[in-house]
Amino acid sequence: MFRSLIRQSLTLAFIEALTLLFAISWLDLVTGHQVSLVLFYTAPIVFAVWLCDNKSVFVIAGLAGVLWSWADLIIGNSYSSGTVQAWELAIRFAFFFLVGVAGIAMREQQRASNARISLLEHTQRLEKQIIEVSEYERQRIGRDLHDGLCQFLAAIGCAATSLKIDLKEQRLDKFAAEASEIEKLLSESVEQARDLSHGLVPVQLDEAGLRAALQELAASTSRLLPVECTFESAGQNGAGQMGKATHLYRIAQEAIHNATKHGKARKIDIRLSANASAMSLSIADDGIGFSRNENAMNGVGISIMRYRANIMGGEFAIEAGASGGTIVSCTIPTGAAR
Repeated sequence: MFRSLIRQSLTLAFIEALTLLFAISWLDLVTGHQVSLVLFYTAPIVFAVWLCDNKSVFVIAGLAGVLWSWADLIIGNSYSSGTVQAWELAIRFAFFFLVGVAGIAMREQQRASNARISLLEHTQRLEKQIIEVSEYERQRIGRDLHDGLCQFLAAIGCAATSLKIDLKEQRLDKFAAEASEIEKLLSESVEQARDLSHGLVPVQLDEAGLRAALQELAASTSRLLPVECTFESAGQNGAGQMGKATHLYRIAQEAIHNATKHGKARKIDIRLSANASAMSLSIADDGIGFSRNENAMNGVGISIMRYRANIMGGEFAIEAGASGGTIVSCTIPTGAAR
């Protein structure tokens, strides 16, 4: 019903406000001096504030003052002097106009608040869409690497192996050694391409997907970087949903990146644990620590990690380790993923 009132035309709302005002004036005449209806006169003004424009509000406020004063005269209300009467009239008009001004101010404040809330919700939707599009592109590139480049490099590796065998049969040992080196480089290239594709498409929908992906992340980090990265798992922490598992994996990825690039870490420990109500991921390193200044805390990487935790209904924290380094943690309710 309230929505239908809001959607009606300004003219109809103004007529309704006038009708309400005249009804109150009639009631004031009927009750006489025994009952004061001053507060009831503000009802049409408030009605006009929320359903009419500003001009209509002041018209209703002025009419309220006129009708109240007219009702006083009709029922024979007397004043000691003309000055007192003028003062009473001025107070009445001022009161009604102040009610109108205050109502308009409150209305505009509410509209501004609603606009800010709408903008915030729109921004959050855009951020979520950006994350989803980014994740889709990561997965697409990862699949292209795995199904395209990896297979192509593997085929070249097979050709290099055949070439090495043929050169050995022809006793061209020098060229066979060079072919063997090419074979080795191609094998390493395939391994690196697979590591990249697994990093881009890390989590499958099977029950142990997140655990297996984090184990592989720790192994590939130790293999590709001068870092000892370990993974430990406790509890029943299979990823219940693809989105939740992917967000947790990306938080771990970003934390490792910060630890190696900014923290100069040499040892990183990833721990995933869960119980019946919550799942917790922590990444601890032995680096030089993390800067707590405002620019660092509001960096793009940290902002994205914090946003990923928020959309899962979780808590995100960055703390200094007891013996140095940094601990990045994210705890989410097991039923909060979206």
